Amino acid sequence: MLTILGPKQRFCDGVSRRNFLKIGALGFGGLTLPQLLRAEAQSGVGRSHKAVIMIFLPGGPSHQDMFDLKMDAPAEIRGEFKPIRTSVPGIQICEHLPRMAKLMDKTAIIRSIIGANGDHYAVQCLTGRDHKNQPQGGWFCLGSALSKLQGPVDKSVPPFVGLSPKMGHMEWADAGSPGFLGPAHAPFKPLDAGKTDMVLNGVTLDRLADRRALLSGFDRFRRDVDASGLMEGLDSFNEQAFGMLTSSKLVEALDLTKEDPKLVERYGKGDPRNRDDGGPKLMEHFLIARRLVEAGSRCVTLAFSRWDHHGDNFGALRQDLPLLDQGLSALIEDLHQRGLDKDVSVVVWGEFGRTPTINKDGGRDHWPRVSCGLVAGGGMKTGQVIGATDRLGGEATERPVTFGEVFATLYHNLGIDVSKVTIPDLSGRPQYLVDGYQPMKELVG
Repeated sequence: MLTILGPKQRFCDGVSRRNFLKIGALGFGGLTLPQLLRAEAQSGVGRSHKAVIMIFLPGGPSHQDMFDLKMDAPAEIRGEFKPIRTSVPGIQICEHLPRMAKLMDKTAIIRSIIGANGDHYAVQCLTGRDHKNQPQGGWFCLGSALSKLQGPVDKSVPPFVGLSPKMGHMEWADAGSPGFLGPAHAPFKPLDAGKTDMVLNGVTLDRLADRRALLSGFDRFRRDVDASGLMEGLDSFNEQAFGMLTSSKLVEALDLTKEDPKLVERYGKGDPRNRDDGGPKLMEHFLIARRLVEAGSRCVTLAFSRWDHHGDNFGALRQDLPLLDQGLSALIEDLHQRGLDKDVSVVVWGEFGRTPTINKDGGRDHWPRVSCGLVAGGGMKTGQVIGATDRLGGEATERPVTFGEVFATLYHNLGIDVSKVTIPDLSGRPQYLVDGYQPMKELVG
């Protein structure tokens, strides 16, 4: 097992954690790379497929400084930014998002998301559920559910890819947990430092075939002595691991030199550093996400920068909002230009909102009572704002929206009926994908 350490990211509680990548060696009897790739193949899956790109803004973005500005509020709440008009009459957003303003007809803003808990623990953004009363093994994230239910579109491309670096103590930054679905449906994390481990460096296909035959022999032996059923399905599990190593499709999807330089420039180049004043601003990941879903991934997650602005909120946003504006607008435009806007859903959000009142350090603190999000693509009804908050931006006053409803909508866009589809947990009890919620009629009705 190869472990590659990456940069650290720190949040307000002072906890930090290194990013890491593990790519298993195809060694004697080891459940390594296949554990990241195992999927239950679904018959009849063709070249065209539905997908989700989930963009997480770790740390909790300031909703009232982005998509829900409160110009009638007192100065200590209103903030420093001004609203600008968008392509949809009557909808205004922050002046530092001019490119997104021009694309408002292709997006929908949700201003009334509720149900967060106020900690840097973003299970709601991963699963659509609260962290309480979890079954044994924990709840599964969306990408893991798609891996389990729909399997790979192409055996050489993982159905669930996590581009997010691990940031602080946030489990979301590790791209999400497969929960009780197990490591077979965990996100594959092809970070830059590990790209070379996805190709056959110095190993011929003949030698790989010999190794494959040897592994099969060991697997047969283990299967004969295994009474727990853990070995069941291992053959298809290994097939995808070998498929990745013998195909260039995944590596090419990650290689931006294969892309039109003008398009790469449109997305922009980011800052990979994890700094005290902000996380990595990996603009390239917006483009890589599009390339991955085009290559066959069903779910790609990425995290952009760090939004835990307890101090100098407006200074930090003046740096990050224009970058987010560039990367996100390029992605949405690109999906439309490639005819992928009906098949690929995009969701952008963070784990909670920020306080209406600006603190003594010029920042905003955690505010779980309401937050915002943005969705696009997936054939959804766009060019609208859903929900509203009060004059101070502190409470949802119209159409409160839960994380579960957003997830139900994403599953709907993927062709999955959340009222019917269940997955058995470790005790054999069927579990619904979301807890009693239905798709949002405003978006899909």
